Amino acid sequence: MIGLLKLSERFNFFSAIYKIRPVRSNVINRCLCQKSLDFNTNVAKDVILYKYKNDRFFKIINIFALCQFGFWTYLSLFAYTNLRDAPIENAKEDKWWRKINLGENKFRYSLTVFSFLIGWGILCVTWMYSLKSVKYLILRKGGKEVTIVTYTPAGSNRMFTLGLENLNCKTIRTVTKSQLPIKVKGHYLHYMLDMRGEFTNPTLFDHTAGLKRNW
Repeated sequence: MIGLLKLSERFNFFSAIYKIRPVRSNVINRCLCQKSLDFNTNVAKDVILYKYKNDRFFKIINIFALCQFGFWTYLSLFAYTNLRDAPIENAKEDKWWRKINLGENKFRYSLTVFSFLIGWGILCVTWMYSLKSVKYLILRKGGKEVTIVTYTPAGSNRMFTLGLENLNCKTIRTVTKSQLPIKVKGHYLHYMLDMRGEFTNPTLFDHTAGLKRNW
């Protein structure tokens, strides 16, 4: 009987411990959340959260894209205007590539369209990369709005201002290695923050533009 009482006391003791642990865990989590909410984001003036100044790189890749577009467009025009239909006599000893008549309509039109699409694709991808690469991220006075400054193919800056509720940071800054994607409500694709840039105020960024929002 005494043994059963001792066993019951031990059981009650361990039960009490397991009841206390989740309570402590909840208290800790609540404190951390409260600490995050208590962070003052009401800045008295505009604050630069992030900057990535690499104008030379974007100038080079856009010049390269224009050169590629010119080359592939010329090749497309050349294929359409200069290739002539010249039937080839099929000989058994000839290799397969010697029997191809590039002037035949199906080959001529295919080369024309394919060459133009390559040049146009390179140009579009490069332009989109420039327009989606963030140069500056600025938290406006009051901490309710943010201004995004991006590069452009022409070398100038493009900027727009919107409320923080329209930003959704997809990943955590501290674990991102190369590009930090930020989704802007109403915009196609993501805006990219290159991790080689500088987070001038990382704590403020994490509590404003760096938050993940569900919408």
